[in-house]
Amino acid sequence: MEERNNRNRIPDKTIFPRLTESQCRQIHEASLEILERVGVRLDLQEAIDMLKKAGARVDEANLVHLPTRLVEGALSTAPKQIVLHDRQGNPVMQVEGHRCFYGPGSDCLNIIDHRNGKRREPLLKDLIEGITLCDSLSNIDFVMSMVLPSDVDQALADRHQMQAMLTHTTKPIIFVTYEFEGCVDCVGMAEAVAGGEDALRRKPNIACYINVVSGLRHNKDALQKLLFLSSKKLPALYIPSSTGGVNSPITPVGSLALDYAGVLVGLVLSQLNQEGAPVIVPGMPSGQLDMRTMISTFCEPERGHAQALAHSYGLPMFSLGGATESKVVDQQAAVEATLTLMASTLTGGNIIHDLGYLESGLTFSLAQLAICDEIVSWFKSFSQEFEVSDETLALDVIAEVGPDGQYLNTKHTLKHYRERWYPKLFERSTYESWLKEGGKSLVERAGERVERILVEHKPESLPQKIQQRLQSIVNRS
Repeated sequence: MEERNNRNRIPDKTIFPRLTESQCRQIHEASLEILERVGVRLDLQEAIDMLKKAGARVDEANLVHLPTRLVEGALSTAPKQIVLHDRQGNPVMQVEGHRCFYGPGSDCLNIIDHRNGKRREPLLKDLIEGITLCDSLSNIDFVMSMVLPSDVDQALADRHQMQAMLTHTTKPIIFVTYEFEGCVDCVGMAEAVAGGEDALRRKPNIACYINVVSGLRHNKDALQKLLFLSSKKLPALYIPSSTGGVNSPITPVGSLALDYAGVLVGLVLSQLNQEGAPVIVPGMPSGQLDMRTMISTFCEPERGHAQALAHSYGLPMFSLGGATESKVVDQQAAVEATLTLMASTLTGGNIIHDLGYLESGLTFSLAQLAICDEIVSWFKSFSQEFEVSDETLALDVIAEVGPDGQYLNTKHTLKHYRERWYPKLFERSTYESWLKEGGKSLVERAGERVERILVEHKPESLPQKIQQRLQSIVNRS
């Protein structure tokens, strides 16, 4: 376990700080002023009553104004570390500090079929194939639903997604539901797999991604989910999803201050409801509206400030990387995936999602996910510290070989050559060898790797009794 966590730890000296401590304090104070001066709209009376009882002021417009002391109290009790487990109960994601974990996103409306390159609506079969691929790829640490299957009842699509994720992978799951009842059902499924409510609380393998309208407007479903999850002490990702220039300021730090006012509201509510309830905060920028195309962007370079702010609080964060605005798996897709992954890694993002996203989050590609897995593998190797010792300096070997020898047949080379990074997709052959193998592009090689995994990899299955229990929850919904 410790070895695996070390592979996901980014050394502090590699962290690229986008904001100073003083700037983080300014943004935090701006968020506090927004909460006291402007107030927030909460579309759930239970949440309003809870805050009012704790000392918040509710004005004549029914806006809730939070005093600073409530925020300070919540920050003092919210966990600074969250551990997610695999299906067997092993702790595999110790989310804290500068540890980085990587996985896909959720709910894309289209998929690029890796078998023919065509864009189409996704099916439940595509979802299952995507989860199977994630289960196999060694650099994908957690799963999300990737696509919204079009061939199931859309009112129950979130239950079908959760059933597929629990059935076809042992890795931790970050799930999304479309309304509160779906969250209750998905948690019920996870409890069935874990062996009950207490078992899931002690060793959670799930976390719920809650989208909030904006920092100032908290929708009913989001608040219900937050209170439900905190009552069970299950991890909640409370993420205001404003768009700069639309429902938050166009300036990156203004948008961040507004969104984090909303984050702090969620944090206060969770701790009032259940002290010590785990909350994961955003470590990604608000969406920014491209004023030329009116598209909310995923890959803008104005990023890293959200990670810096989350680090200043010491809270686990949800970051973004591996996405692209490109419509197909091409050079732009590879470049933007690499840049966003690099930015989130070097700024110490924790849970980095959206690997495999195309078209600004509208389309998913399994081939692109495989390419992102290769990029993450490179970053994980890049991030490891070098060992400097007598063995690695190899002075005795250098003396033995001398100026006229070579190292190919030394025991030292035989002992250490496997420690170097070797690609699974990136091409290193000679031009002639590459042609002999078919002269295939990266996209073609990625598609072939995906297909090979889908044929050969068999995820660990659930007991039949548990599978039937999951199906019964879907059927009754």
